Amino acid sequence: RAKEIKTKLGTLLQKPDSAIDFIIPYPEKPEKPPKAQKPSPEEALQWRDSLEKLLQNPYGLASFRSFLRSEFSEENAEFWVACEDYKKTKSPVKMAEKAKKIYEEFIQTEAPKEVNIDHFTKAVTMKNLVEPSPSSFDMAQKRIFALMEKDSLPRFVRSEFYQELIK
Repeated sequence: RAKEIKTKLGTLLQKPDSAIDFIIPYPEKPEKPPKAQKPSPEEALQWRDSLEKLLQNPYGLASFRSFLRSEFSEENAEFWVACEDYKKTKSPVKMAEKAKKIYEEFIQTEAPKEVNIDHFTKAVTMKNLVEPSPSSFDMAQKRIFALMEKDSLPRFVRSEFYQELIK
C-alpha cells in the first residue's frame, strides 16, 4: 500500500517530458483585478474579531497581504488564497496541475514559500494528493488559518495601516 502511494505521488511530482508542458496559455486581454472598495471604519472594525471576514473582503485581503509582505510572512495568506482557488477547480486535470503547483510552492520541504505545518499535517496532505480532490488541502489550510488568526491577525490589528482604516 505504501509503495502504491509512493508510486502515484512520484508520478504526480515528475518533471515535464517536453517543452510543450512549459507553454503557458495567455488570455487575449490581460485581466485587470477589480478595484477593491475601501471599507467603512465599522466594517474594518469587524476584522479584529474575524479573520474570515477580513479574508473574504477584497480590500481586507489586499491590506492583510501587504502587511504580511512588510513582515516577510506573506506565504501563509498566499497559501490560503491558492487553496481557495484550488477548491473552485472543476476539471480533474486542472485540479491535479494546481495540486502539484501548490505542493511544490508551499508544502514540500525547502519549498520556495514553505508554510509552517507539522509533520502529521504534511503527511496527510501528501496522502490526499495521490488522488486530488477539492478537500486535499483542507487540513493544511485549516492549520494555516489558525496560525494567521492566532499570530498574524493580532499584529495586523495593531499596525498603523489598520488603525488608519478604523478612523
